[in-house]
Formats: sequence, C-alpha cells, structure tokens
Amino acid sequence: MALIRRCVPLFSKTAKLIPVSTPVQRIHRWVAPTLRELKKREDKLGGKVTNPRNTFLEWNLEAEIYAFGKRLNEDFDQDLLLQAFTDRSYVIKEEMKQKEMEIDIKMKDNKTLAEEGEKFMKEYIQLYLEAVLPKFPMEGIAGIKQHLMSEATLSHVSQHLGTKDIILAAEYPVDNYTLAKALKAIIGALVKSSGEESAAHFVRDFVITQLQGQDVNEYWHIEDPWSMLTGLLSNQGVQVEPRLIGETGKHTLLACYRVGLYVDKKMISSGFGETVATAKEMAAREALKKVFGTEDSMKPINFQLQGMPKAQSDARYQISAS
Repeated sequence: MALIRRCVPLFSKTAKLIPVSTPVQRIHRWVAPTLRELKKREDKLGGKVTNPRNTFLEWNLEAEIYAFGKRLNEDFDQDLLLQAFTDRSYVIKEEMKQKEMEIDIKMKDNKTLAEEGEKFMKEYIQLYLEAVLPKFPMEGIAGIKQHLMSEATLSHVSQHLGTKDIILAAEYPVDNYTLAKALKAIIGALVKSSGEESAAHFVRDFVITQLQGQDVNEYWHIEDPWSMLTGLLSNQGVQVEPRLIGETGKHTLLACYRVGLYVDKKMISSGFGETVATAKEMAAREALKKVFGTEDSMKPINFQLQGMPKAQSDARYQISAS
C-alpha cells in the first residue's frame, strides 16, 4: 500500500510532465543526391584509387609470392614467379631510377613467359574442348576458345586469384590487359616449374571452368542455320520438312507462330517466332543443337579430365528423330 501511495502523484492530473529533449540530426535534402552523383563519377573513373599494398611498410614481396603459390597448391620456381608478376612498365620505371642513381640491376619482365603461357593455353583448351564436346564443329570450338582466351575472362580469373596487389607495374590499379598478361605469365612459369600436366590442371580448374552454367552455343554465331542444317542432313541422305503447326494473334502486333521440323514424319525440333521465317530459323537452331549434342538438356561439361587430352576426329554429325 505504501508503494501505491508513492506512485499516485505520478498519475495525477496535476503532475507536471518534464519534456525530454532528444538530439535530432538534420541532413539537408541536397546531401544524398550529391553523394550519389560523386559515387557515380568515382565509379565511372574506375573506382577509388588507393595506394598499392606494395608501398606499405609491412609489405614483404617474397612472402607474398611464396604464399601465392601455396594458396594454389602449386610448386613454383620463385624466380620465375617473380618474373611472371613483373610487368614491362615497372622494369622501364626502375631502369630510369637506376640511371639517376648510376646503378645497373638487370630485371626481367613477363613478356616471354606470357607468350609461352598463351601458346600452351591455346593448345590445351583446343584439345580439352574437342574431348568434352566431340560433336561440336571446329568453328564452334574456336568461338568458345576465343571467349576463354579473351582479355575479359583472363583478367577476371587473374583478379580473383589475388594477383592485383602483387603485380609490379608502373600504374595502379592495374588494367585488365596487365591482369590477363600476368595470368598467362603465371601459367608459363608453372609449365617451366612443374611441367605441362600441372599447368594443364591449372588451366582446367581456373579457366575452362568459366564455362560452368553457360550456353556454349552463344559463343558461335550461325548466319544461316537452315542452310547449315539441310546441308548436314543431306550429306547423310536425310530430308527435313518444315511445317507450320501453330499460330496465334495473326495480323496483330502480338503474332506468334510455331514451326516444326520433321524427318520421316517424326518431329525433331520446333521453334517460335513473330514470323514464320523466324520460327523456322529457331527450329533449325534447335535441331542443330541436337546434331552437335549441345541442346539445353545436355550433360554438364566434364571438368575432371586428367592429363593432356588427345586430338579427336571430326566425324561428328548425326541426328536421331524423337
């Protein structure tokens, strides 16, 4: 009861309420749009540029190079790996400094290693793709190889392997060309350090696996799929017949047609399009996927081949009606 009597004044009408002042952070309306615009301009210029890690006091280049090889579980010759990370621009910059100080220290850049690594990658990727895509034409293999050897793909792999901060270059951050060149040089150094088999597994695990989840047909543009399909089938004595099997919205902006391709009265593929010609072309593309074994329901590419694959024969074109 004593406790209740003490609390009564708190709820009485005559009790005075003491206002509590809370700090309010006032931000002008122009702040957020300005920050967004500054961020947009910064990203357009390549992002925020900070000092490279090799300028820090605690930086140890030898330790970083040693750790790089161990992270990848590869045995590199440390001198070759250092050479692989040394860009020509850095060598020129250091030579100019040495002339001013009247000293002469010979340095090797990664040009030679990059050429050797690029040559090895092209040969290995060609053999690997021929092995895992035995029915795909050489033109398609060349398109996939061009994608894997492109500057965008190699620089993406190189950056995610952690080469950006180890590369010795005159400018920072390094561009995609320097990143891709460093990856080629690393592969060239691995060939000399551990042999072709280790380098082949390295290319398989980090470069060829970039095809995971990708449609390999997108890397080869076929100008006239209908002519290609009829040419391939006529060589086998097979005649293909297109038929219009569905249409909707005729004479409207939302018109859609479906064309089926038949062999011996059995449909082998079908395609949709806003015109009959487009639907026929799409049906021919679907049929070519069956011929080449690259349809949407194909098995995933095998990324576990060991050693150097052998060259495959080019007798690849067969089609089965279903």
